[in-house]
Amino acid sequence: MENHPNLFLVSDQDFEQCVLNSTLPVIVDFTADGCPPCRVLAPIFARLSDTYHGKLRFAKMNVDQNPLVTVQQMIQGTPTLILFTNVQQSIESLLAKVSAKVYPAAGQPQGTIPVK
Repeated sequence: MENHPNLFLVSDQDFEQCVLNSTLPVIVDFTADGCPPCRVLAPIFARLSDTYHGKLRFAKMNVDQNPLVTVQQMIQGTPTLILFTNVQQSIESLLAKVSAKVYPAAGQPQGTIPVK
């Protein structure tokens, strides 16, 4: 991978920290050495990382060098792109937004509507 400011390499060792626990969604390009379609995708992926900088994070993982995550994510071929979001954080954020609208609409202070 050529040096690009908005792309980062990820490995089996830091996948959870850098991808699964990221506060921003992360799109991972699972790639391999000697993969012609991967080489075609690389400049497009780099341009997308510039376009969506600050909204999405862009990572590359070499499947030949990182077999653990490759198997866990059931990667069958390259290139494979997967978008990862922190689902728990997204659910909590959504519930907070819903609560902020529901409670005032019900005429109750937030968190006081009894559950039956």
